[in-house]
Amino acid sequence: MAMELMAPLMFAGLAVFLLLGYPVAFALAANGLLFAFIGFEMGLLQPELLQALPQRLFGIMSNQLLLAIPFFTFMGLVLERSGMAEDLLDTVGQIFGPLRGGVAYAVIVVGALLAATTGVIAASVIAMGLISLPVMMRYRYSPRLASGVICASGTLAQIIPPSIVLIVLADVLGASVGDLYAGALLPGLILVGLLMTYVFMVTLFNPAAAPALPPEARTLRGAALWRHALLVMVPPLTLILVVLGSLFAGITTPSEGGALGSIGALLLAAVKGRFNLKMLREALDATTRLSCFVMFILIGSTVFALVFRAVDGDLWVERLFNLVPGGEIGFLAVVTLMVFVLGFFIDFFEIAFILLPLLAPVAVKLGIDPVWFGVMIGLNLQTSFLTPPFGLSLFYLRSVAPPQIKTADIYRGILPFVGVQLLALLLVVCYPQLVSVLREQPAAGNPAIEITLPPQENTSESQDNKSTAEIERLLREQK
Repeated sequence: MAMELMAPLMFAGLAVFLLLGYPVAFALAANGLLFAFIGFEMGLLQPELLQALPQRLFGIMSNQLLLAIPFFTFMGLVLERSGMAEDLLDTVGQIFGPLRGGVAYAVIVVGALLAATTGVIAASVIAMGLISLPVMMRYRYSPRLASGVICASGTLAQIIPPSIVLIVLADVLGASVGDLYAGALLPGLILVGLLMTYVFMVTLFNPAAAPALPPEARTLRGAALWRHALLVMVPPLTLILVVLGSLFAGITTPSEGGALGSIGALLLAAVKGRFNLKMLREALDATTRLSCFVMFILIGSTVFALVFRAVDGDLWVERLFNLVPGGEIGFLAVVTLMVFVLGFFIDFFEIAFILLPLLAPVAVKLGIDPVWFGVMIGLNLQTSFLTPPFGLSLFYLRSVAPPQIKTADIYRGILPFVGVQLLALLLVVCYPQLVSVLREQPAAGNPAIEITLPPQENTSESQDNKSTAEIERLLREQK
């Protein structure tokens, strides 16, 4: 009976640590070690359990997939500090300026371009808030529409490749990063279209909420405008095509694609004359901080997962979902609601590293495609940046918004865009082919040939995996 209570008590203990305000990485590790020692004292676990821990930690540090995180982060930070957002907003704003809601359309398009190049949500929201929000207010845009479109467009980096969130999801779910990128591309573009459709509907029913720019505000016209647009937009679009094209074609791995993108970002900054040591130092500092943050959470979640599995926590979670009616549909409904609600209060990294390792085995047993499941979770996690009271995108905009923009305007303005994102999520749930259509399929008339190689017995990695599995098996038998 004591063993049956360990898993729920361990989960409750983690919730207590988090509510007390302890950092997530240390709360995970401390909670795991605490219940490991409780299990030792009660005779429920054997001390040999922790012998598997060093191998798990070395496995994290040798995981080449995680190298893509600092590479893509560095690429985005260099591009953001090279002034790309300002140039794109000015140029695309001139193109859409004659249309009602033109600046809002420009913000959405630039948000998508920044998502595919920088992938840094804070930088996107702050840059568009500093540049576009004063323009929108000057030409009498609705404060709610202006706030909502900037926050929603800034979070497109969550789902449009090369998204750091998708890299984390691929690692947690055991899926291919390339498949997740290919699967998320079309849903991301559909979300962009839905955001623009919502702005168009606003301009139809409430034209005063999003007026066109007056002629005096459009400084470029005709051939001069399109020539300037080519000079500004071709370099980032080329970088996007090179990085994502090489990934989708299988020419590069995610880590190699990130390294290629980083070199391209440095070259673009140098060509624009904005490369300097200060910018490089700031980009490296921010990249190091984020990478260390992710690694510490990974290490903490590994300690927690090792002990949680030892106390049959995975079986406890599976039994809980067996009680949910509806099978696969019931499981997806509960997971979607759970992730959406948790997004109100905690960050996507915490959700990805705490919750998803518990859900992934259940999804596999139900026969759910991990790529489709990852894209669905990614779209759902995107709303965590928008949902009050702790949506980080809202805080980023509040920090740079002029005084006439009230916090209530930001919170109310974002609600329709949360609805738009949930509509995109519903489309992905109802039409899984939106995820699979761009993934690599065997060509007609050329069936895929599978070659099975005999396992390698004498490598150190296989020995480590076998010893870890053997320790866990022996401990389960002793229980």
